[in-house]
Amino acid sequence: MAAEKVAILSPGDMGHAVGRALAEHGVQIITCLAGRSERTQALARAAGFKEVPTLEDLVSEAELVLSILVPANAETFARELAAALKSTGAEPYIADCNAISPMRSAMIETLIQSAGGKFIDGSIIGGPPGPGVPPRFYVSGVHAAAMLPLDGKGIAVKSLGETSGRASGIKMCYAALTKGTSTLQVALLTVAESLGLSDELREEFAYSQAAALKSMEASIPRLPPNAHRWIGEMEEIATTFAGQGVTPHFHLGAAAVYRLLEATPFADESPETIDAERTLAQTIQAAAAQLPADSGPGGSEDPGEEPSA
Repeated sequence: MAAEKVAILSPGDMGHAVGRALAEHGVQIITCLAGRSERTQALARAAGFKEVPTLEDLVSEAELVLSILVPANAETFARELAAALKSTGAEPYIADCNAISPMRSAMIETLIQSAGGKFIDGSIIGGPPGPGVPPRFYVSGVHAAAMLPLDGKGIAVKSLGETSGRASGIKMCYAALTKGTSTLQVALLTVAESLGLSDELREEFAYSQAAALKSMEASIPRLPPNAHRWIGEMEEIATTFAGQGVTPHFHLGAAAVYRLLEATPFADESPETIDAERTLAQTIQAAAAQLPADSGPGGSEDPGEEPSA
């Protein structure tokens, strides 16, 4: 069955672009903007979403709901959706497309199915729809086929079979490399700055790691505005790794580095206001400025150490 009415929450950076792409291919897009920021509301209206006042209205009208949120908010929203499903008796497909662990996806699946919804385990790899390669929506679970009619409508939909958790799992493994590697780069550059070795290290990188240096110069200055979204993602990856018997500490450390970037003044920017002229050196200097006062040569604190529970 081709879903003709698709709800998306939240229509933020990724969600509004997905909605616009679907609308351009004849899909009616729906959202509920209650409690959303002014920026998200503006993005949704610019993309042409139909607004409904409540989640109850949303689940009653939509045939398919795509949850596209900051990972830390995925479970809370699922509980709100489950309450709306129970109160209305609606039975739409609910696709959780968030960067969460297979374990959290299983918890959400239980919530949704117990409330009468038809759950799809999903994840997104790639940037918002636009010119070039479309984002890949990986899906798994017994209802995964319900997403397939959206393939080619500004997004690519790839089914990983009827075993739920496979779609969320592939995202965890993928982002462990991409976003995880970025934090390793930030960490080592911040240490070099703290040691007073930034210029010397850059010179060595220019000589022996020119491609890596070019990549860092292009990508790292854009990290701080996204750091708040990726802290929870790194923690979900850590949970995934631990669940398979692999150390979670790589990505607990990655979460700590994103917290460091979140503390910089640059974290307050939005995609519309990000300073495209900011340099790698300026970004790392701002990160180093957030280190504890007694860190640096001879310092006693480990800036990557996780706070105790």
